[in-house]
Amino acid sequence: MEQVKTNEVGQEPEQLKKEEEKAEIGETKPGINLQGYCINMDCLAAKAHLPVWVNLGFADISFHSDKTSYHCPDCGQLTVTSVIKTMVFNSEHSISASDSSIPVKHNHYQCFYSIKSGLSYEVKAKKIRQHAISLDDLITRSENAMISNEILNLVAELQKYLITVVKPPKVKDSVRLLEKIKCDYNGDYNQVFDVGRFTILCDNATKLQTAVAVMKKAEKFNLIVSEDKDFFERQSKTHHRFHNIKLYVPKHDVYVEMQATLKNFTTLEGYTVIENPKLSHLFYEHIRAWKPKNTEEEDLKQASDEALTKINDVICEWTDDKGIQKLANRYKSHLDIGILKPSQLFKSESDINNNVSLKMAQFVHEQLCKFTPEKMKGKAIYVILYEYYKKFIIGNKNPASCSDFALLLQESRKQEMEEDIAISQALEMYISLQANSYPHIDGDDNEKNDTFDCHQHVIEFLEKETVEEKKREKQYQQQRKVIIIQGKSGSGKKTILWSNYAFNSKQPIPVYISFPKVYNKNNEKDIILQALQGKHISKEIMDAIREKVPFVFIMDGFDEIFDKYNKNENNDKYFYDRFNLNQWNAKVIVTCRSKVLSDEDINIALVNVNQTQNITTSMIDDSNDWTPKKYEETLNNYPNLQKMVEEPFLLQLILTVLPSLVKQYGAGSRISKAKVYEVFNNQWIDIHSENIISKLTELRIQMNINKIKYTLKQYCLDLGFDMFHQGNQVAVEPESQHENNDINTWSKLDPEMESDNKNGVVDEKIEIKTINDTSNSKTQDVWEKYFNGDSIAKYVLRRVGDNKYQFLHKSCQEYYAAQKIIFDIISWKPNIVTIDNQQFQQQFETHVRQLSINRKLLNEELGIIQFIAERIHDISPVYINLKSRLFRIVESSKNNENISIAAANAITILNSANVNMHYRDLSNVKIPYAILDHAFLEGTNFTNANLNNASFYQTCLNKTNFTNGSMNDVYFGEYAYLEGHSNGVNGIKFSPDGLRIVSWSNDETLRIWDTISRQQLYVLTGHSNWISAAQFSSDGSKIVSCAWDDPIRIWDVLSGKQIQLLEGHSDNICIAQFSPDGSKVVSCSEDETIQIWDTSSGKQIHLIEKNANWVEFFPDGSKIAACLENGAIQICDVSSGKRLQILKGHLGLITGIRFTLDGSKIISRSEDNTIRIWDVLSGKQIFSLEGHTKDINGIQLSSDGLKILSCSSDGTIRMWDLFSGRQLQVFEYSQGITEARFSPDSSRIVSSSSDKTIRIWDVSSEKLLQVLEGHSDEINGVEFFPKDNKILSCSKDCTIRIWDIALERKIQLTEEYLANLMDVRLSHDGSKVISFSSDKTIRFWDIQSGKLIQSFEINVSGEYGIQFSLDTSKLVSYERNNEIKIWDVSSGKQLQVLEGHSIDAQGVQFSSDNSKILCYFPNKTIGIWNVISGKRLQVLEERLNYVSKINFSPDGSKVVFYSEDRTLLLWDLLSEKQFKLAKYEHYTYDIKFSSDGSKFAFDISGTLHIWDILSKKQLLLLKMDSPTKDLQFSPSGTKILLRSYDKKIRLLDVLSGSKIHIFDGFSNVLGMQFLPDGSKFISYLEDNTIRIWDVSSGKQIQLLEGHTGGIAGIQLSPDGSKLVSYAKDKTIRLWGSDSGKIIDVNESSRVECIWKVGVQSFGLCMKDSIWKNTNGLTQQQKLLVEQRGGKF
Repeated sequence: MEQVKTNEVGQEPEQLKKEEEKAEIGETKPGINLQGYCINMDCLAAKAHLPVWVNLGFADISFHSDKTSYHCPDCGQLTVTSVIKTMVFNSEHSISASDSSIPVKHNHYQCFYSIKSGLSYEVKAKKIRQHAISLDDLITRSENAMISNEILNLVAELQKYLITVVKPPKVKDSVRLLEKIKCDYNGDYNQVFDVGRFTILCDNATKLQTAVAVMKKAEKFNLIVSEDKDFFERQSKTHHRFHNIKLYVPKHDVYVEMQATLKNFTTLEGYTVIENPKLSHLFYEHIRAWKPKNTEEEDLKQASDEALTKINDVICEWTDDKGIQKLANRYKSHLDIGILKPSQLFKSESDINNNVSLKMAQFVHEQLCKFTPEKMKGKAIYVILYEYYKKFIIGNKNPASCSDFALLLQESRKQEMEEDIAISQALEMYISLQANSYPHIDGDDNEKNDTFDCHQHVIEFLEKETVEEKKREKQYQQQRKVIIIQGKSGSGKKTILWSNYAFNSKQPIPVYISFPKVYNKNNEKDIILQALQGKHISKEIMDAIREKVPFVFIMDGFDEIFDKYNKNENNDKYFYDRFNLNQWNAKVIVTCRSKVLSDEDINIALVNVNQTQNITTSMIDDSNDWTPKKYEETLNNYPNLQKMVEEPFLLQLILTVLPSLVKQYGAGSRISKAKVYEVFNNQWIDIHSENIISKLTELRIQMNINKIKYTLKQYCLDLGFDMFHQGNQVAVEPESQHENNDINTWSKLDPEMESDNKNGVVDEKIEIKTINDTSNSKTQDVWEKYFNGDSIAKYVLRRVGDNKYQFLHKSCQEYYAAQKIIFDIISWKPNIVTIDNQQFQQQFETHVRQLSINRKLLNEELGIIQFIAERIHDISPVYINLKSRLFRIVESSKNNENISIAAANAITILNSANVNMHYRDLSNVKIPYAILDHAFLEGTNFTNANLNNASFYQTCLNKTNFTNGSMNDVYFGEYAYLEGHSNGVNGIKFSPDGLRIVSWSNDETLRIWDTISRQQLYVLTGHSNWISAAQFSSDGSKIVSCAWDDPIRIWDVLSGKQIQLLEGHSDNICIAQFSPDGSKVVSCSEDETIQIWDTSSGKQIHLIEKNANWVEFFPDGSKIAACLENGAIQICDVSSGKRLQILKGHLGLITGIRFTLDGSKIISRSEDNTIRIWDVLSGKQIFSLEGHTKDINGIQLSSDGLKILSCSSDGTIRMWDLFSGRQLQVFEYSQGITEARFSPDSSRIVSSSSDKTIRIWDVSSEKLLQVLEGHSDEINGVEFFPKDNKILSCSKDCTIRIWDIALERKIQLTEEYLANLMDVRLSHDGSKVISFSSDKTIRFWDIQSGKLIQSFEINVSGEYGIQFSLDTSKLVSYERNNEIKIWDVSSGKQLQVLEGHSIDAQGVQFSSDNSKILCYFPNKTIGIWNVISGKRLQVLEERLNYVSKINFSPDGSKVVFYSEDRTLLLWDLLSEKQFKLAKYEHYTYDIKFSSDGSKFAFDISGTLHIWDILSKKQLLLLKMDSPTKDLQFSPSGTKILLRSYDKKIRLLDVLSGSKIHIFDGFSNVLGMQFLPDGSKFISYLEDNTIRIWDVSSGKQIQLLEGHTGGIAGIQLSPDGSKLVSYAKDKTIRLWGSDSGKIIDVNESSRVECIWKVGVQSFGLCMKDSIWKNTNGLTQQQKLLVEQRGGKF
């Protein structure tokens, strides 16, 4: 800028002025736009005095500039009363004023006119259009305009700026134009502007801006810009990323269209960078003139429009690069996947040309087959086109390519494997079979030693195609493609064919065909088609694919159909010809059992001219002298192995290594899965090391076998982990390394090996650190280091394809990955020998980031988690630091965000190992995504912790502190329960649309809930008794409900109001149900009537006098079926009320019925434990389904109406085939099943049990998927949500709960779930806790660590009871089969069976010295047996009534008992005399001796009796305020505790009977026990608490909380330092005190749980947990926390 000088007269120059921004309100649009002012002072635009625009569109208007009345765009009022400016946009227009000014007529795209005050104006505006008199005239004008000087000058101006201008070689021809005009413009050719058109192409956006600016200045070229549409910055359905400017050429009175865009976006040939540029235009041409003839065509046209839009969005980059790349990533070439021709195109050319849909299908198919894109955009376009083709041309359910077809077959194969349990189980743990080429003979040791790997042989057969084969004639070529596999039943013939045979474009597609399932002797020629149709593959699909790809037909079980095959009168005996296999391009594998068919049969039917290969298979069998009996006996010594072999995939593995396991571990030892795999993999490596040594010896090369083993182990560790890290089970050998000589590997590896490894695993774990970190390697390069010569892969891996290898089984890879992670952790050593804990932790923290455990979350690798978790409990010194190191990793995350993956993995593993983490300081830890399901986190401090995405499914969070914790997206597995009911909830139902829930309760209310928001909508009150049933009408608008001794009520769902009261029954109503159309209600009652009601009027239509307990409408509403008290079903006509039929057959009361979907059959269940299916038309019973042994509690039909589901108190859920009556599946549980329901798609089952749990089962595999615990009382209803992965349940505990079941895969806790605990004791020396549970298992737990030391299962059957001896060395069991057995607790072995009795024992008791057992029987007999010999010593056979209570005296010399005839007796065992002490009017249920044996006491109907043994006289008779449940003498015998029915504990003086203290104010007391010195006593209560009381003050001094179920028992350790408790929550807890001993505690002492074993039942608990300032919890989660006792 030049310097500014003062002028001559000395004045300063004026300052530069900034231009004020002109604010305008409103939007201008094509047509007339008026600008004026609003006068509404409530309008913001008016207050700011801002002008506003009013758009009137294309119109003819008149207005006076000062007297207008238009809507203000800001306030919407008619308050724009004056106009100051007019702008006409994209229009041909004229404007004139009332003064003398000349009217204006123009077609410029944007004209502004000032409006003068006081004048009137007339404005006309219409859309621009051509002015031709015919189409030919328009074409001529356009041609002339395109070569006019005006246009050519403009083009030249643009080209000066290096802008490309493309002129089409000629204008569009008249035929094409006529079609377009007719279709798009209703025949009006003057609406067409692109007859003359130029395309302007620019290199970048700036150039495009320039080009548009130049064109808008077209006046200087005597051109008028008549319309400017910007389709570059806004999306359009028909115009894609360009500016559309229409230039008017006055000389020729015609418009020419200029379209400007970027070169990247054009599809003009010769200028485009888009592959297959014509595709989008051709696609558009197919759609443009399409007039759909029906809804099907309308849907296809709409889908076509959407596909074209997506394609143009890619071309013009409306879809961003990331989105385009995502599409392109899904691309697969048609050369790889093989596009299939749609079945509808198998028609004549004329048929296709006359049908737009078919023409579209043909066009897209041709494009997909021809188009092979290489660039990202092209691939994305191809994917869009293919997905459109697959979904809308082919149909989603049909294969669009050969690859789809293969996947379809794979899914079918998967389903078949799931249905065929034998295959699925065998595949879980597949071990390669050995085979040879001659028949196997039992006992043959294969001296020829010419066996080979059967799986590998079959793979090679499938891949092999020799030059000789190509030269053979077609017939022999086909025959050469057959292989026959013979083997024993169960040897794995079928399994080998399934194992790891993966389809790719170069391999034939495998098709599994089960001969027994598909063979039909009348249709042998079409057996392949039949098999494929059974897999839901149509003939049309087969026609499309048959010529494209080869197949492998795996034809299984030929021997099973041979009899039918042989008897068929067909001269052609060769199966290949008979099954018409010549028409298929296929290799064939046939399996049959050995020794079933004769050699002659095989030669004739299968072999034919010796062209077929025949293989005989045999199982791998380590030569040993073990008999089946020895295997069985050995497994009995290892209870947890017995659990493992219940999983079929582990059975073969364990049997393979059992002899080796026995050598390493003693009887009763806990052998973990990790130990099994360790032995197996070591054995596997040993075998292959021997093979390598053998081959090297042949070559005269010597090598130490330990070096080879070490190298192989290290190789497997590294490869196993890399497979996990890459998420790929298959390692791919680079092609260039495939030809290496394998023996050379050893000479290469030899110099790199360390000296002979003689120091065990510890040295090995250091060596594994030498492998380079490959975390940043490309995926395709990660495997290179594993194929430095192919020998290792060849010897320890399985080849599964071209250059592809994997471990013997996925679980082997998981084992090695786990071991790699473990050794990585435990091999680290500090760099200073002497180091304190703080220094150790600091050094360790710097190392954690490099650990392999920090590479990737293990959450999806549950197998790896389990292997590592099991090592935590491994007693081998190698793993002694694993647990502490994992905790150190978690601790390290407090200071380092970068090790959050390692920390999350570590705490997940610790939790999987069931390590107690209660009261641990985990503040500031960073463990996002940690799995803490079922964790014991009572009192744990998580303040300031990062717990984002952590899972707390069924976790114990009592007293846990989450203050300031980050908890975004945490998972609890359940939602806040629906609050409202004040008494037990009797049932729940979803509305037909799934949007509402109705619940009914003993609180006499129904409640309606919103399914999505889970909010209560209405409380329906009116019933005066507990409600027994409710139902929605079919349209969901009404609810009918019934209650005991109360009328039926009908409610309006929308308003929540009662709309009808159906009065007429005189007794309790059993059920009330709507008819299918909701117009009627049927009910039955204990007044022995069935009544039908009119819903709208509430009036009774019919009264049928029958005593029924259930009634229901038929699906069509024309009839009802009633279950009568006499076991019959009566069918009545609804319109007349008359009886139509009686169905008789049940032998007990019918408890419920269901109709089939079409109403043609009735399914009934009865107290006779049968389900019966009845034909309605004939009234005859079709099937009786028998299998349940107890009450059947429910039946349901599957969604397809083909299967019946039933559940029973016998602990089973059974599934039956409706049409055959055959039982299909049984799901078993140890507790009675109260209800079972199918999921909406019938793929899963949800059940509730008498133990208050909910279980979810997978139908296809019969596996238990999830156990949901949380309800504290009987569950009355359970349902799947109709549309969500949730479960709804209700219970007598007053709650309605919602459970999330989306995450079915949970971590496997290494410490098993405990069954119901029957007794828990401390060992005599106090070193162990001993438990016995309902799974018949004795377990020993170390008192210091809580680790499970040993377990044994004892052989008891049926119902039984148990009793420990006082020194815990023995256990006596008494069964319902008359057997009384004595067991050695330390070994689990049976010592004695007590003889001399003939009926079941009623109870047993050990004497105080453990030498004798007292047994009493219902036949009025009492006996004493010697524990050592098992012989009966004494018997009392007085004519006694049933013994209600009995007890040994402390010295074992006397027995006191009370009989059913209310007689009190004393039996002196030394003198063998019996004394009748007294006879009473009522029973007693507890008799207790004082510790010195001088007295005993009991309560009868609230009166306390204390007797003296020596004098046999009553010392005290004291009337109490409440009857006594239990009593206990103090150790000194001077005081007595009474536990009463009034929930109080009373402490009395024995001599005087005076009350010392009354302890009350708590829930029901379950038990109590004095401490040894008598100064305190412990009580345990129904509220799940344990309380310690001071006897002298009567005060509670300690409250022990934590159990979530009723406490079943407690015991002090012999030294009084510890307390053990066990509860109905299936856990055992050990408690300790900071004061040293439990017996020394006082009010200031702190008693805490030291450890807990067992997985806590009763679900998620949060009592007294702290959630202050936590971040990320949703409102629903906060409500859940509050409901469970958490505090914010």
